[in-house]
Amino acid sequence: MFTPKYPPQDTAPIPTTLTAPTAYTPAHYVPAPAPVPSAPVSNRPTVQLTPGSTLALVAGGSAAVLVVGTVLVSMLLAVAITAASVAVCAVVIRSILKGNKA
Repeated sequence: MFTPKYPPQDTAPIPTTLTAPTAYTPAHYVPAPAPVPSAPVSNRPTVQLTPGSTLALVAGGSAAVLVVGTVLVSMLLAVAITAASVAVCAVVIRSILKGNKA
């Protein structure tokens, strides 16, 4: 169960005949054909916004901005609270280690 299982050896026959390399004959350069002009671009817009779709886009964008803003503000608040608690702990530990030498 724990012994490795190796794949079988390759059984392809070894080629016995060697072919001599052929002489290099350069081909003649043929320039590429001229590009075909493309069709004229239409002036018609591809996306037509209706009042309903515009309202949906505005609502979706506003919701995304509110969610991202909430997440960023909460992360900033978490960092500020952590920094304040570390500062308070540093003051307490400093006063404990210094002692009350009066």
